[in-house]
Amino acid sequence: MKILITGASGFIGQQLVAHLANQHELVLLTRHPGSSRQLLGPQHQYLSNLDEIDDLNHIDAVINLAGEPIVAKRWSAQQKQRICDSRWNTTARLSQLILHSCTPPKVMISGSAIGFYGRQGAIPIDETAAPHPEFSHDICQEWERLALQAASKTRVCILRTGIVLGHGGALAKMLPPFKLGLGGPIGHGCQGMSWIHIQDMVALIDFLLNHDECEGIFNATAPNPVSNAEFATTLGRVLNRPTFITTPAAMLRLAMGEMAELLIEGQFVLPKHALDAGFSFRFERLEPALRDVLAS
Repeated sequence: MKILITGASGFIGQQLVAHLANQHELVLLTRHPGSSRQLLGPQHQYLSNLDEIDDLNHIDAVINLAGEPIVAKRWSAQQKQRICDSRWNTTARLSQLILHSCTPPKVMISGSAIGFYGRQGAIPIDETAAPHPEFSHDICQEWERLALQAASKTRVCILRTGIVLGHGGALAKMLPPFKLGLGGPIGHGCQGMSWIHIQDMVALIDFLLNHDECEGIFNATAPNPVSNAEFATTLGRVLNRPTFITTPAAMLRLAMGEMAELLIEGQFVLPKHALDAGFSFRFERLEPALRDVLAS
């Protein structure tokens, strides 16, 4: 297939490109084609802007992973707008291009996040759960709505992604204090942490790419979410480090502002639709997933 990928130079995108490169022809959207060509390889076609094209008639599939990192900076009004615009504008343009195509792509797989659900307490939820209204939900609701505009012309799959475990992303930010023996739970530690190994994340995208019966919403999370306290204890055990130091919620709110709620609140998210479709997770439990990532 000829596949258009946005966000190809990001944490997930790099792994996906490496996985698909030997099987498919890739067109990669990136703000910096020169540096991305060095990072991802010269064999791909590169676009710096979707305005360079008028339709997607010659594209077989679209994988939309573009978006400003949500925890990169404190959530000022300007940063909130950047987070939204980086997701909404690209997704709206992709849907517009699909709708304007005479022979549109057969599928669009578009990113979202489990932030769609907002804070959910301790009850496990699946794709049918009613969301709690807050900023993370607002981002994802519009992000998904814009992607689903293309559903009249192509199969659309929405991936509500949890914490992706690999070399980069959220785990890279967590590791330094844990390696120093300064890690531990956040606040009461009861909040849910829904995670997925990077290999399963890439495999799920590939699965949806190749299964024509799949469409709609899919939680990209492993079948066994854990509490924040269990995550901290498990990570400490894998690193052979103590995890006695609790980070007070009030301290996080002071340091990070509204963004701290992503860490203080959480969800126990189950991938019901992926499992029902027949997808098999290689890493179903946290400790083997962490050991694999940290050993490689």
